[in-house]
Amino acid sequence: MYGGNAVNVLVTGASGFIGGAFLRRFSSLEGVSLCGVGRRPDADLPASVRYCALALDRLEQLDFMPDVVVHAAGRASPWGSTRDYYRDNAETTRQVVNFCNNRGFPRLIFISSAAVYYRFEHQLNLRESDPVGPAFTSEYGRSKRQAEQLVEAYRGEKTIFRPCAVFGDGDRLLFPPLLAAARKGQLVRLLAEDIKAQADIMHVDALCDYIMRAVTHPRLRLCYNISANCSVETESLLREVLQQLGLPQPVRTVRLRSALRFAGALELLWRWLPLAGEPPITRFGVAVFGYAATLNVTAMLDDFGPPLVDFTPSLRAFLQEYQERNP
Repeated sequence: MYGGNAVNVLVTGASGFIGGAFLRRFSSLEGVSLCGVGRRPDADLPASVRYCALALDRLEQLDFMPDVVVHAAGRASPWGSTRDYYRDNAETTRQVVNFCNNRGFPRLIFISSAAVYYRFEHQLNLRESDPVGPAFTSEYGRSKRQAEQLVEAYRGEKTIFRPCAVFGDGDRLLFPPLLAAARKGQLVRLLAEDIKAQADIMHVDALCDYIMRAVTHPRLRLCYNISANCSVETESLLREVLQQLGLPQPVRTVRLRSALRFAGALELLWRWLPLAGEPPITRFGVAVFGYAATLNVTAMLDDFGPPLVDFTPSLRAFLQEYQERNP
């Protein structure tokens, strides 16, 4: 693809969870020159990685000519205003696309989210061709779809990754809040009316491997679902995680629809008053643990092959490290 020359890769969100993990994982890879941009003054990256603390609306100041841009920056929190999400996910993507337009149309890999699919219902075997919107379970999902549409209009080569939930060192959104609630005895069992909740989940290293494969793959599709190719029953997974960490199991049971109504009331309260921080639970969070949502990853497997990082050992190792850091 690059005529035998080293490939220059620019990563946005380099001081964040996924961008930082990618740069650390491939910092010593031969034939790749890595440059990251992020909001924090220091990203704690290896010396071989060039890092610039730079807002995306100032990307034109960057002295780097990328062959590939991995756009991993954005707001991933399950709570925030419509304006915040649009600014941090859609508007920043517009800035990255403009940068690419002015730098010779490098390959653009956008890290979106499977949240663009989600509805308040069970969704099994979701495919890239399945409808997205117009209703979303969160402003996060809506803003990610807005960003996808900007990428789709980019005239250079591009692809959109829609990864499932991601865990690993640096994760602040999936396991840490869940485990903190477990320590306080605040977790409940969600009772759905029909089928048990299922989810796809993967280690950040597995996602990074797929991003690197997309960097060098000769020809990319417009969109890929990305997962560990291993769907799990949510309640069983939670039970095993809590057991491994020695944390209390939930004893209360709440019907899913009741939990959604309660979370919706809290969201209204937080927006009307408004209150600082975020509600203790959100409808998006309830839906993630209450509904089944699994991805069809046939395109991923056909083009990139199976995950190099197995799900079960990576989860056990992550939990062991978490336990050592949080005795």
